[in-house]
Amino acid sequence: MIYTLINIAKLEQKQAIIGGKALWKRSMNTVNNKQHLKVLGSGLLGLILTVGIARFCYTTLLPAMQAEAELSDLAGGYLATINYIGYMCGALMAATIGNLKTKDMLYRAGLITAVITTLGMALTDNLWLWGILRFFSGLSSASGMLISAGLIMNWLLRHGHRAELGIHYAGAGLGIIVSGLAAEIMIGHLDWREQWLAVGLIGSLIAIPAWRWLPRPDTSHQTTAGQQLKDNPPSRRWLMLLGIMYFCAGYAYVISATFLVAIVEAQPALQGDGQIVWIFVGLSATPAVILWDRVARKLGELNALLIAFMIQIVGIILPALNDNLGLVLLSAVLYGGSFIGIVSLVLAMAGRFYPTKPAKLMGKLTLLYGTAQICAPAIAGIIADQGGTYADSLYIAAAISVLGAGMILILKASQQRELALINER
Repeated sequence: MIYTLINIAKLEQKQAIIGGKALWKRSMNTVNNKQHLKVLGSGLLGLILTVGIARFCYTTLLPAMQAEAELSDLAGGYLATINYIGYMCGALMAATIGNLKTKDMLYRAGLITAVITTLGMALTDNLWLWGILRFFSGLSSASGMLISAGLIMNWLLRHGHRAELGIHYAGAGLGIIVSGLAAEIMIGHLDWREQWLAVGLIGSLIAIPAWRWLPRPDTSHQTTAGQQLKDNPPSRRWLMLLGIMYFCAGYAYVISATFLVAIVEAQPALQGDGQIVWIFVGLSATPAVILWDRVARKLGELNALLIAFMIQIVGIILPALNDNLGLVLLSAVLYGGSFIGIVSLVLAMAGRFYPTKPAKLMGKLTLLYGTAQICAPAIAGIIADQGGTYADSLYIAAAISVLGAGMILILKASQQRELALINER
């Protein structure tokens, strides 16, 4: 009897230990899941601030600045170009700086810079000062698009999570919605200065969780399970083709990103609908990045990129062909759903090639993307100033998108040859 009671006690003790371990494991999973969501949330909010507000509010407020501050088409194009020069300088920093702690510092500096440069646009009407502000705004955009993406990718890989950036880049789509809704609400109530101040104040609130939720980086290059992270780079030729494709994507993206609202407002039948069209871009971009991750899992990244390019071509060209609001809204959905998918897929791919320093290749690719973004707005501004329209630039952007799609086909063939050579060894 006593022996039986002892066995029962031992069994109950063992069950209690097992139950305690299970409870501890569940609680740790809950903590890890909360931290996972916070890390992704920090990147998402950082993108809303550094890209959606600091960058895209220029797109939505450009018509007001042209009407009230007498900003010309040419000056508007040059300010957009200066913004992308800043973005390119930020990409260069991301490509050359390998220290994760330095990148963490730059990300946080980018959040502050985004707020200051947005508020600063309201405090002057001097074109030179605007140019300086747009330059540093571009720097801050790189901190959200690249540096935070690299920090988050490193955290995901270290903690055994799926190495995808769809949720992170959904922040760009949400940023478009924020910039579009803010402009739509403020039109007729606030002048251009007050609109910049309002979005700057919104940005200052967003900066707080974007700062606090991203943990400081670990520099051990080991996963939480103790495994060493190792880089797995592709060939130089493959990277060169990828870079050309991404240059084409950058050119096609920036024309619509900068001038879509102005293009829509310039058509008599669509006057007053520019902000609504821009909001549709954001509404499609926000869920699209997550859907593109799923498409890439099923069809492969290059096939997903090819589909995204074909959709982007249609989305870019539609506003230049007609002034029907329904088709223009369809264009906005196609464009918004494709451009952010291209960015997310390419940069996530780059991060997986170099898990120990994911932002370095992201930065190098973005230098090409940024070069296109410098050229394209300036060319569009010159065309418009010489008697053409911003819509003429859409035809050029669509043609360059076709070239980018061609690069993907070459990449697919090149990838198959590389795999065949590896299998022969």
